[in-house]
Amino acid sequence: MKKIEAIIKPFKLDEVKEALNDLGIKGLTVTEAKGFGRQKGHTELYRGAEYVVDFLPKVKIEVVLEDAMADRAVEAIMTAAKTGRIGDGKIFITTVEDVIRIRTGERGNEAV
Repeated sequence: MKKIEAIIKPFKLDEVKEALNDLGIKGLTVTEAKGFGRQKGHTELYRGAEYVVDFLPKVKIEVVLEDAMADRAVEAIMTAAKTGRIGDGKIFITTVEDVIRIRTGERGNEAV
């Protein structure tokens, strides 16, 4: 099994969710996040005072799925989240050793 974590722009969340849903991926976790990469931050003006916005709003999506689905899910996220501008985000893929559904005790792919 693989865990895919994607950090994307917040306004792209619905498109990514729909793209994953179209693949048959029903469960995912979404967390509001703040951060920066090469995009750094930017300066804004508020009531005449200039201030630096270091951390930009992002959304973190996490999904665990079977190995066979991972490449298609990554492609769907990339296509749906891409704007072509700096700050589109990153995708991290890690191997998951085991998954356990707390309610039933199911393990592995059945628990996903």
